[in-house]
Amino acid sequence: MNHLEAALTDPFWPKSEETLLQPAAEQRKPFFERFRRLEEQFRRFQEVTLLRLQEIAGNYNVSYNIDAKFDQLLSRQDALEAMANVSHAATEEELHQLKAWMKKLQSKAKKQDSVIATLEDALQGRSQEDEAKKEQEKALLANLTHEVATQKEEGQATWTKLESLQKVLEGLQDALKTQGSKMDELEQQMKTGLANNEVLLPGHLAAAHLLSQDHPKKGPEAAGGQQPTLKKLRAKHRQRKKLHQESIRLVAAQSQKQELKDGFLPGQKGSMQETPADPGVSSLPEAQALKQPSLAVEKGPQKQEAAGATRKPGTICNVGSMLVFPNASTENFAAFRPSFLTGLLELSLCSWVRTQARYLGTILSYATEENDNKLVLHGRDAAPRNAVHFVIGDPAFRELPVGRILDGKWHHLCVLWSSIQGRYWFYVDRRVVSMGSHFRKGYEIPPGGSLILGQEQDSLGGGFEPSESFVGFLAGLALWDRILAPGEVSGIAVGNGLPRGPLLTLANVSALHGSAEKVDCACLEHCL
Repeated sequence: MNHLEAALTDPFWPKSEETLLQPAAEQRKPFFERFRRLEEQFRRFQEVTLLRLQEIAGNYNVSYNIDAKFDQLLSRQDALEAMANVSHAATEEELHQLKAWMKKLQSKAKKQDSVIATLEDALQGRSQEDEAKKEQEKALLANLTHEVATQKEEGQATWTKLESLQKVLEGLQDALKTQGSKMDELEQQMKTGLANNEVLLPGHLAAAHLLSQDHPKKGPEAAGGQQPTLKKLRAKHRQRKKLHQESIRLVAAQSQKQELKDGFLPGQKGSMQETPADPGVSSLPEAQALKQPSLAVEKGPQKQEAAGATRKPGTICNVGSMLVFPNASTENFAAFRPSFLTGLLELSLCSWVRTQARYLGTILSYATEENDNKLVLHGRDAAPRNAVHFVIGDPAFRELPVGRILDGKWHHLCVLWSSIQGRYWFYVDRRVVSMGSHFRKGYEIPPGGSLILGQEQDSLGGGFEPSESFVGFLAGLALWDRILAPGEVSGIAVGNGLPRGPLLTLANVSALHGSAEKVDCACLEHCL
């Protein structure tokens, strides 16, 4: 704005004389204009002021509500912190469980790797054994075929000989009948002559001459008499005996011929078929001797049946007590404390077992801080259910067959192991069903671990799984720190007293857990 505008618009601007001389109307016009502008400015100021006041009021309301919001935020923060703490604790617990499961999975993975490696080795060994057996069978089949061909040739030759011998036998039998009738007639004549004190007539001499044609003799026979005639009779009796023996041999040859004809090799048939012969032949001692082998063969099965007959109830009275595991629960087990006081280089574990389950489960588990599978005899509800693992110092184990045990009846088991040669034996009802060597040779089972019946330990005193639990009955369980003799194993199974020096029995069970029960019963038949 220049000075002219200021002078015209500002009433307080100093006026010059020319200005003062202007008319009053013109001087009032800028004043009103300014007044109007001032009013306008005041109005705008009012609007701005009102707007500012509204903003201030709004800010005041906001500041008034901020405290409540801060309180809400603080309460929410406290709740979030509490939830975060709970979540942190749950996460830590889950991490701990995951770590435990990881350890179990790693342990099981190691077991599975060892199982796979063992199965691969066993498969390779079996394949090699199968190939060797096939070669042996081929060689045996070739030898057998050769022997059969040889036997057929010999049988044909024997058949030819038998036919010729049969013809000779028929001729001999005819001659024998003729000679027998002549001898009967001559004996009758001699008896008559001796009774009447008569000498032989020429007709009798002719009969004696006929008898002596086969064996002519020199001497006083031409003159006749009684002594030469008796010698001839004895000679005829000897001849008749020889003919009978020849008949016996022919009967035996005919039996062998019949066997060859039926397709049997000599010695393959249990009893010989009887061939019709003369009545006199069948009554001889030699003919009875021919029948003896068939009688011996017939008596053999009777003896075997008598030996395999079951014992009478109430005779197996060496069990002492029985443990009952009613269901597949990780709470059911029995513990020994203390377990082994010294290391074991040999062991024998025997027990009566009865289960209705389709798998055997874990009978015994021994774990230490170093290894949770120092000594284990366990199965699980997974394939193969007809076998258990005998573990000594994980991951080494052997697979034992238990299919015949899963029938709901009592069976006697014995597992024996020696570190000297790594030999082991597995008995079921007095019979060895599995054995081997080089299993943990030179190994010693350390003392001071946790010994449990009915569960498999994945950690010291714990880590149980329901699928590995034993369900059933254990009676008369005992463990020795030596190898039992076969007679001692058999003696336990038939009810004799326990062998000397058992290291542990069911009487040493220190604690029962869950639904496991201990029942006192002297005899096995009284345990249920």
